Amino acid sequence: MTPVLEIKGLSVDYGLGGKAVRAVREVDLTLRRGEVLGLAGESGSGKSTLAYGATRLLPPPGVVSGGSVVYHPDDGEPVDVLRMTPAELRAFRWDQLSIVFQGAMNSLNPVATIAAQLTDVIEEHRPKSPKHERMARAAELLTLVGISKDRLAGYPHQLSGGMRQRVMIAMALALEPRVVIMDEPTTALDVVMQRQIMRQLVRLKQRLGFSVIFITHDLSLLAEFSDRIAIMYGGRIVEEAPSAEIYADSMHPYSHGLLHSFPALHGPRRGLAGIPGSPPDLRAMPPGCAFAPRCPKAFDPCHTDLPPLTRPGDATGTDDRTVACWLHPAA
Repeated sequence: MTPVLEIKGLSVDYGLGGKAVRAVREVDLTLRRGEVLGLAGESGSGKSTLAYGATRLLPPPGVVSGGSVVYHPDDGEPVDVLRMTPAELRAFRWDQLSIVFQGAMNSLNPVATIAAQLTDVIEEHRPKSPKHERMARAAELLTLVGISKDRLAGYPHQLSGGMRQRVMIAMALALEPRVVIMDEPTTALDVVMQRQIMRQLVRLKQRLGFSVIFITHDLSLLAEFSDRIAIMYGGRIVEEAPSAEIYADSMHPYSHGLLHSFPALHGPRRGLAGIPGSPPDLRAMPPGCAFAPRCPKAFDPCHTDLPPLTRPGDATGTDDRTVACWLHPAA
């Protein structure tokens, strides 16, 4: 599959000068057309910062300190999102790339109707469209995500948590973008509603043909619904592979720990094993592998040398796999 979004060497700092904290460290990530790319890791690993940096939505004091974010349109030349003018960026957002923020309660305007919030997006980018067409599109969007169009006149507080989250998804799809970034959109929902929203998302992706970066700390969701998974730790990608390979044979000890921190739905019972310790302090990153202080398999090189993200020499399955771990050196 051809790429639609290529993140190359992206670094994000909070603050300036010598006291700046590097939250994302030279990340390379490629989203291909029509796929769901899962981005997983503990809180503080840099997932949301990566997404906001790539879309230029970082609030101060966040700043992108290096790298590029290249968007490949269906027709036309590739363009670097980080070098767009304000006018170009405003036209690009929603129309080509949109984002679903975590926490629908904080994302929707509590004093505006659902119809007003959906049609605002359309009116901003399609100012010449008649009002009745914008309302018809808003009704169509609600139907797409499984909500009755009668809810258009309602306010966010009149909807359940799952319905509010689906309104956010509908808003992101209003202009049929080619890339949708979802930042933990199911975190506050129960397990049943999480699965319903993810199944609906997959159906919409197949119908409309967009690509998705899905950010979450729940690997069980990603293993079920994503095509590929990238694992972040300490601001870096530590493993990337097709979801089936990550689930069946994770290579990085951190990926293995994440997978074994939730119960299996099928097969024999097994004990749950958490990951000891806490994520690293970004202000004082340890030398070598950032996971080494918590890793049960760490040995001498892990504490002194930073492992590169490369194709491991002992990998099985597809060639579409990389890992940053001295246990699996490059071929």
